[in-house]
Amino acid sequence: MFDSLKYDIRNIMNNDPAARTVLEVLLLYPSIHAIILYRIAHFLYNHRMFFLARALSQFSRFLTGIEIHPGAKIGKGLFIDHGMGVVIGETTEIGNNVTIYHSVTLGGTGKDKGKRHPTVENNVIIGAGAKILGPINIGANSKIGANSVVLSDIPPYSTAVGIPAKIVKKNNSKIVEIYNYLGYSKKIYNEMVI
Repeated sequence: MFDSLKYDIRNIMNNDPAARTVLEVLLLYPSIHAIILYRIAHFLYNHRMFFLARALSQFSRFLTGIEIHPGAKIGKGLFIDHGMGVVIGETTEIGNNVTIYHSVTLGGTGKDKGKRHPTVENNVIIGAGAKILGPINIGANSKIGANSVVLSDIPPYSTAVGIPAKIVKKNNSKIVEIYNYLGYSKKIYNEMVI
């Protein structure tokens, strides 16, 4: 657990220009507090102490404003910037080095049984207010725009924005359809690219 904590702190120091010292991150960042309490609750959950696990996760929510179900699976280096209002559901899986901004929901649609929350692969950035719903996959190295509502899979190395989210970049190349989606004609698109 201490190795994971060191990794998490180092990741925050590398990714947050406002982070000045390790002590500041350890004492003042709700992301670290939520992750520490989540790891303890997850341990309890895995040992079938469900009530204690949920009680600890609710205490963490009260303390940090970040709700992480103890059944979620989270890799190393999760950075929840600002944190307030983040919700991570029970069957969510999060890879390594993921950045989540405030008011993000990784939740279900209410229609699925079993695996009902998203899988977020490594090195994903999820913008403030985004809602990622259902048992979908967010590919590695992708970006989800602020306030987007994602209801279907996003391939690796993509950028998705909007309600519902549309892919605007794939493998670092602009997608023509987004300009049609936004109401631009092909002529205007060509002028924008040239």
